[in-house]
Amino acid sequence: MNQRIGDLMTRNVSFVWPHMTIREAAAQMRERDIGSLPVCEGTRLVGILTDRDLALRATAVGRDPNQTTVGEVMTREIISCRPGDSLEQAEKLMHDWQLRRLPVADEHGELIGLLTLAKVACAETSERAGKVIQGVSQPSQPPPWDSLSGTTPVEERR
Repeated sequence: MNQRIGDLMTRNVSFVWPHMTIREAAAQMRERDIGSLPVCEGTRLVGILTDRDLALRATAVGRDPNQTTVGEVMTREIISCRPGDSLEQAEKLMHDWQLRRLPVADEHGELIGLLTLAKVACAETSERAGKVIQGVSQPSQPPPWDSLSGTTPVEERR
């Protein structure tokens, strides 16, 4: 079965704006019990705000949470996928980049969904889901997905 991200993603996604304070964003994370939020200008994906960003780029250097904006501390490097991408492609991204939540954007960069590790775990075999979870959970950068099996995710399925 060749599942597509558009069939698995969560469509109603919480996000924050770059001009919001990090206090507002942190409150949203606490309320939703999540460790990251996409950052959008309008609906265009421009970054990701993680609990790590808040800890290292704000709290650790003494920034005022009422004055510091999301745009000042967010991660600007965006790793995302498209709704037509295969589940195997998303698994590789999640594994290799250690992502628990993968934004889904359309061809214009508009945020349209989010693929979570939980959705992957429910949609996949135990072995493949375990491989993704193991990569995401490494204390340092895991070995690339392809090096673990010697094949690409698509080849494993044949």
